[in-house]
Amino acid sequence: MMKLFIDGDAFPNLLKPIVLRAIEKQEIETIVIANKKINIGTSNYIKYIIVDTKQDEADSKIVEMLQENDLVITADIPLADRTIQKNAHAIDHRGATYTQDNIKQYLAIRNLMQEIRDSGEITKGPAPFSQKDAQQFANSFNAFLQKHNKK
Repeated sequence: MMKLFIDGDAFPNLLKPIVLRAIEKQEIETIVIANKKINIGTSNYIKYIIVDTKQDEADSKIVEMLQENDLVITADIPLADRTIQKNAHAIDHRGATYTQDNIKQYLAIRNLMQEIRDSGEITKGPAPFSQKDAQQFANSFNAFLQKHNKK
């Protein structure tokens, strides 16, 4: 049975009720990993793990525990890449699904944007997370669960 891993660092509040509803309804074993205490909600299906604050510590813990066909919710593209390499699945906070076919393109764009930001040409990050983003996530997340979370 598929497990759900949530990269808790910077997990949007708007997504918490969406994810909690699915976890409860479909009885999905869920592990939330972050470098500080965060709360998605109370459920017998959720386990919280707090890791050291060293950079990428939460990512490394997720990859260590991850198994084939599990799902990771993360906005961290390098973590999504490591997830895909383990034949697991990754979806971001805005509903984008990372796959073998598109992860290298996402990485290339991320790296290019980082270079442009580092050079000072672009100083702002992505647009603020919106209700529309939450709806797109809900649609992608629920479609994924219908396809992959067979009891």
